[in-house]
Amino acid sequence: MNRAKPIWRHLSTTAAPPKPPFTILASTKELHAHLIRTHLHKDPSSISDVLKFYTLSPPHLNKAHFIFNQIGQPTLMVWNLMIRGLSQSEKPSEAIRMYSRMRQQGLVGNNLTFIFVFKACARVSDVVCGQKAQACVIKIGFESYMYVSNALIRMYSSCGDLSCAQKVFDEMHERDLVSWNSLMCGYGQCNRYKEVLGLFEAMQVTGNVRADAVTMVKVVLACIQLGEWGIADFMVKYVEDNHVGVDVYLGNTMIDMYGRRGLPRLAREVFDRMRERNVVSWNAMINGYAKVGNLVDARNLFDRMPNRDVISWTSMITGYSQANQHAEAVTLFREMMAANVRPDKVTVASVLSACAHVGSLGVGEALQEYIRKHGVKTDVYVGNALIDMYCKCGVAEKALAVFQGMDKKDSISWTSVISGLAVNGFADSAHEFFSQMLKEGIRPTHSSFVGILLACAHAGSVDKGLEYFESMEKVHGLKPEMKHYGCVVDLLSRSGKLQEAYEFMQNMPMVPDVIVWRILLGACQVHGNLALAETVSNKLIELDPSNSGNYILSSNNYALSHRWDGVAKMRGLMDESNVQKPFGSSSIEINVALSNNLSNT
Repeated sequence: MNRAKPIWRHLSTTAAPPKPPFTILASTKELHAHLIRTHLHKDPSSISDVLKFYTLSPPHLNKAHFIFNQIGQPTLMVWNLMIRGLSQSEKPSEAIRMYSRMRQQGLVGNNLTFIFVFKACARVSDVVCGQKAQACVIKIGFESYMYVSNALIRMYSSCGDLSCAQKVFDEMHERDLVSWNSLMCGYGQCNRYKEVLGLFEAMQVTGNVRADAVTMVKVVLACIQLGEWGIADFMVKYVEDNHVGVDVYLGNTMIDMYGRRGLPRLAREVFDRMRERNVVSWNAMINGYAKVGNLVDARNLFDRMPNRDVISWTSMITGYSQANQHAEAVTLFREMMAANVRPDKVTVASVLSACAHVGSLGVGEALQEYIRKHGVKTDVYVGNALIDMYCKCGVAEKALAVFQGMDKKDSISWTSVISGLAVNGFADSAHEFFSQMLKEGIRPTHSSFVGILLACAHAGSVDKGLEYFESMEKVHGLKPEMKHYGCVVDLLSRSGKLQEAYEFMQNMPMVPDVIVWRILLGACQVHGNLALAETVSNKLIELDPSNSGNYILSSNNYALSHRWDGVAKMRGLMDESNVQKPFGSSSIEINVALSNNLSNT
């Protein structure tokens, strides 16, 4: 399906309702005072205008209560005003109690009463009260009122009872756009996205209802969740062809849709044409750029933002981290701290990941102290990030302390600590933790086996390692991948079993990659097996002729055996192939600077 055209002409704003002017408040107070002086403040018809203003103004709802309690015999209109105001207040359950009081006074209510009651039930998810009110609606005969049915659909949808919502919808003799939108909203809230798209299609078949921005937000969101990009493009075209006004919510949804697909140009076109933007608009656009690695444009937008929230900072920090620009990620985090923006658990996990990659132990330790000092809410992901950071920085005992202090652990937690112990030389402990993981019913993953195979390789436990490898598929149903075969080659090579490692590679169900060959070549150098080294070198250079490391390893093997002709041959091959020699670098200065910066926050 062709991608939809950009929709500029219909980008619009949705202004928030203005607050009541002070003149209206003053007039209301003046009227109230007059009614008190003339002893009409207890008369329902006389006081109704004053009561209406106070019930619809949340700061003055207590005055509405005061006035209501002074009325001797409230009329149905007065009850409705109170129920309506309370249904929109911070305590919608009070509206349900007010309705119960009205029923006790012998009043049944009218169509407006039930609209307000259903709204209150929806806000507090009180489906039982909603069902009782529906019984009254049917008894009185208000079920034929479209607005009552719409409120009932919304109530059932908000409570997650979609079968009842659908039943009410199906039995309606007349439906408007609110009817369709209410049911779509319910299906969307319950993650039933196919039904959302089905409803939209059914709405088009009727031909008498045209979608608005609310409809299109729900439909595009459903497309995002289902990955139905062709349908999403059709929906964008529908917006254009039917002149649907694009407000900030629909605009943000479209930016997010294009960003998830790696189409930041189309997202930016929507963003640039929006007359109104909020922080969500900017964040969605930054995420769209970060997803495709365009951090220059992402940072330009970030720097231009009129207001930033924690998601803005986290999006940019995560973008740097995922693009392996870890020093920039940590530096931006320091700026975030200087701006007095409180990080959340996602921010912390991203920064810890960056610290792990640049080996910034001091920064990571300072960040853990910040978490403790400022009470940042953490979860298993933050715990895993701390374990990974400490392990990669060579401080296994602190990684263990974090692991043991975690209330909840997942397979990644276990894998991280097993792998960390393995690479830091604690093979026995790695074995113990792997066994404990199985005892606790945690299903091992492919990464878990990489960790335990590394432990066996470092400890020289060949038989145990081969036993683990065999158990992957036979016991745990995990088909070994290239990385596991590489671990076995490493296991055999470290123990001097070079010929067995070579034969193992020859019998692999997949063609060994350059990393596996390089492992064997490195072992040949350690154990002085020049004959096998020559075979492996030739294979490596055939597979990866532009990598200087292959020539250097081969040259070193020749040098150790005083085969200077071989050394000259490798250098000649490098020159002939125009292979770029690597430059040396150091991260010490970066790490020290980042640690000092963070410690000052």
